[in-house]
Amino acid sequence: MDIIEYGNFNTEFVSNQKKQIILLHSGRNSENYITSLKYRHNGSYSKIPNYFVDREGKVVKLLEDNQYSKFFYKNEINKKAIFVCLENLGWLEKQPLKNGYINWIGNIYNSVVVQKKWRDCFYWQPYTEEQLKSSTELCLKLCNNNSIKIQVLGHNTKINGIENFEGIVTRSNFLTEITDLSPAFDFELFEKQIKNE
Repeated sequence: MDIIEYGNFNTEFVSNQKKQIILLHSGRNSENYITSLKYRHNGSYSKIPNYFVDREGKVVKLLEDNQYSKFFYKNEINKKAIFVCLENLGWLEKQPLKNGYINWIGNIYNSVVVQKKWRDCFYWQPYTEEQLKSSTELCLKLCNNNSIKIQVLGHNTKINGIENFEGIVTRSNFLTEITDLSPAFDFELFEKQIKNE
């Protein structure tokens, strides 16, 4: 697997006690997302994932596996997790009197959507096959390199005590107001691919 190292997203926070991989999505296209990481808060933005997987399946490394940022609401979660962000617009709204859709920051989307009611939203941008393949390979590599259990929770609903689960989870497993990963992600296939490797 080719991993592209990008940027100078250094952080002084280091932990060698990784127990989880947390999957999430960007909520915007890759160019806008990476630019926002670099320049938000005058270049001192504190929510940096370790890896980014774009829609073509390219993997970009932003932080070392043992580094962490203030990505999540509890520092204990940040210390024990490696964050893998997938390029995806997330939930979409139908544009009135038009054929397209729009996401939470105004990005226009004019392609196929996944229609499923979940957490008060109805339309979702699909994840790509290339992303699923790269995410599977990346997660397996990260589990092996960091002694993380190779197991997947396999869904995106909130679970009490999720911070104690060892393996691969999603950000939406922690909080009900979070919508990533969305229902457009093929959890069944992802779990099957992880188990088959």
